[in-house]
Amino acid sequence: MQSTDGSQSGLRPPKLRHNRLAAASFLIGAATVTTFFAIGAWQRRWIADDGLIVLRTLRNLFAGNGPVFNAGERVEANTSTAWTYLLWFWAWITDGQLEYVALWVALVCSVAAIPIAMYGSARLFGTRIGGLTGDGWTLLLPFGAIVYIALPPARDFATSGLENGLCILWAALLWCQLVAWARRGAAPGRGGAVATLALAFTAGLAPLVRPELTVLGGLVLLLVFFAPLGWKMRTGVVVVAAALPVGYQIFRMGYYALLVPNPAVAKDASGSKWEQGFAYLTNLFGPYVLVLPLVLAAVAGVLLIIGGRLRAGTVPTTPGVHDDADGVAAQTPAPSWRARLGGWSGRLQTPAAVVTVVVLAGIVLIVYWMRQGGDFMHGRVLLVPLFVTLLPLMVVPLTVPAHVGAAFRRRTSRDADSVIADDVVDASTGSVDDAAAQPDRRRTRAQLIGAVAMAGMWVTVVVWAATTYSNVLPNAGIDIGRSGIVDERRFYVTNMGNENPVTAEDYLDYPRMSAMVEKIDKYHKDGGVILPSFNYDEWYVAQLPPVMPKGAQRQVTVYFLNLGMTSMNAPLDVRVIDQMGLAYPLAAHTERLEDGRIGHDKILPSEWVVAEAGAFPRRPVLPGYLDEDLVRQAQVALQCPETRDRFASFEAPWSFERFKHNLRQSFTFTDYRIQREPEYEIARCGLEMPPPVNPE
Repeated sequence: MQSTDGSQSGLRPPKLRHNRLAAASFLIGAATVTTFFAIGAWQRRWIADDGLIVLRTLRNLFAGNGPVFNAGERVEANTSTAWTYLLWFWAWITDGQLEYVALWVALVCSVAAIPIAMYGSARLFGTRIGGLTGDGWTLLLPFGAIVYIALPPARDFATSGLENGLCILWAALLWCQLVAWARRGAAPGRGGAVATLALAFTAGLAPLVRPELTVLGGLVLLLVFFAPLGWKMRTGVVVVAAALPVGYQIFRMGYYALLVPNPAVAKDASGSKWEQGFAYLTNLFGPYVLVLPLVLAAVAGVLLIIGGRLRAGTVPTTPGVHDDADGVAAQTPAPSWRARLGGWSGRLQTPAAVVTVVVLAGIVLIVYWMRQGGDFMHGRVLLVPLFVTLLPLMVVPLTVPAHVGAAFRRRTSRDADSVIADDVVDASTGSVDDAAAQPDRRRTRAQLIGAVAMAGMWVTVVVWAATTYSNVLPNAGIDIGRSGIVDERRFYVTNMGNENPVTAEDYLDYPRMSAMVEKIDKYHKDGGVILPSFNYDEWYVAQLPPVMPKGAQRQVTVYFLNLGMTSMNAPLDVRVIDQMGLAYPLAAHTERLEDGRIGHDKILPSEWVVAEAGAFPRRPVLPGYLDEDLVRQAQVALQCPETRDRFASFEAPWSFERFKHNLRQSFTFTDYRIQREPEYEIARCGLEMPPPVNPE
C-alpha cells in the first residue's frame, strides 16, 4: 500500500536513512583508503635522483640566475612547469630545505587526490553526498581507489619529488569539476557561468602539469566547447583555458628556443618503441596480477550501466512515431538539422559523456606511453593514466533493493512474489495488476543479482589489495635487466643502505658521489671536465689549458648521467650536464639509439664535452681512455652553423632581439638533430675533416 506522500510504507526505508547510509559509507571508505595511502607513502618516503633535478632549478631561481639548470644556460630541464613553480612557491613561503619541501608537497598532493577523486565518483551516482537517488539501501564503496593505492609504485611515487602527485591531484580536481558541470546541465545564471570558466581554466593547465596530459585537458575542453553554450560563453572558455598555457608557451619559445621542455627533446617524445612499451606494461601488470582488479572494474562498470538503464525503465520507441488521441500511430515530422544538432550538443553535458571522455583519455594515455616505450622506472609513467581511467569507478554504489528486506520479514506468512506484487496494488480498487508487477519483479531481481555480484567483486578487490599492499606478491626486482626497467626506489635503497633517502647529502653514499665532491673541491679554482671512470670511487679530469681563449670561462664541468644527485651536491658555479641531454642540449639533439636503454637512449661520447669545454685535447693531459682524433673531430663538428646557432640561442645574453630570434627558430630547433659520431656530423654539415692527430 502507498502512503499519502506516495512512498510505499512498510516496504521502503525512509529516504533520509538512505542518504545517511550512503554518506556514512562514503566517509568511512574515503577516510580508510586515504589513511592507508598516507601511511604507505610515508613508510616508503624518498626523493628520487630525478626528483632532485628540479631542485637545482629552484636554487638558480633563488640565486637570481633565472629558471635555468646551469647559470648562463637557458635550458628547461624539468618536464612539468607547474611542478617547478609550485615547489618554488612553497619553498619561498616556508624557507625550508628544498628536499623536504618537495617531499611534503608531493605527499600532500598525492594523498589529497584520493578523497577528491572519490568524491567526484560519488557525485557521479547522485546529486550530492547524502542525496543518492534510487530504491534500496545504498553503500558507496571504494573500488578504483583501492586498486590504485595498493600498487607499490603508487606509494613510491607519492613522495619521490617527481610530479606524479600533482598530476593525479589535477586529474581529481578536473574530474570533480567535470562531474558537477555534467550534473548541473545548462544552468543559467552567474554561478553556472563561473563554474564553467573555472572548469575550462583547470583543463587548460594540462600542458603545464605534464605535456601529455593535454590529451585529457583537450578532450574536456572540446566537450565543454560543443555543449549548449552561447558564443560569448564559448569565447570565454577559450580565453580562460588558453591564457596561461599560451602565455607560457610564448615565453618558452623566446627564452629556451624550443616548443617543448628540453627532456621531451632528449627522450624524443614523438618516437615509437612498441615492443618496449609492451614490456613496460607487462612489468607493471605481471608482479601484482593487475589484470584481475582491472577486469573486475570493467565488469563493475558494465553492471552500473545496465543498472542505470533498468532504473530508468525506458521503453525503446521508433523515432518520429507517436500515438494520437485515439491510440492510432501517427507520423511526426522529422526534426530539423538544427534540432538534431541541439540534441546532440545537449547530450554532451551528461554524466555518460563525461565518463566516456575520461575513460577514453586514460586509454589514449596508456597507448601513448606504450608507443613511447614506457620508462626505465617501474610503473611510473602508467600510474597517472591508470588513475585517470579508474576515476569513474573510484567508488561504486552497492544497492540492496528495499523489497528484499520486506520480503524477508514476511517470508513466513506470505510468498515473496506476492510481496513484490503488493508494490503495484491499485490505490483505488486494491486489485493486483499482474502485468504491471512483472517488470517491477524482474527489475528487483536484476538489482539483487547486481548487488550480489558487485559485493563479490568488491570483496575480491579488497583481498587482492591487501595481498598487494602487504608486499606478499613478488616485486619488480632491483636488477636492470635486458628491458632496462628497474624498481627505482628499491634500487637506490639497496645500493645506499638507506631505507628513506631524501636529501642530496643522503646520496653521497651512492657510488662516485663522495669522490665527485672531492674532485670539485680540488679543481674548483683551475676548472676542468670531471668524467666518470670505470672505477666507482674515481673520476677522470680533462684539465683546461693554462691560458684560456679570449672570452672562454674557466669552469668546472661535471659530466654524469645521474643528474639529480650530481647537481644537488655541486655548487651553482659548477656546470653539471648529462650524456642523454636532459640538461645538455648538445646531447639532447642527437638521434635516439634504437637499441639503447629506455629513457637513456641518447649517449653523447665524452669527447664532445672535452672539445666544447675547451679542455686540453692531447695526451698525457687528456685522460687515456679518450680518443684524441675524436676530440679534434668534435671541435670541427661544433662549427656547424646550425649547431652554433643552437648554442647561441641558450648561451647568448638574453635581450628582446634574442627573444624574437629564438621565437622564430624554436620551430626548427625542436626537430634539429645531429650525428653522435663527430665524423658523420662533419659530413652532414659539409665541413672539412681534420687530419689525424698522430698520422701513421
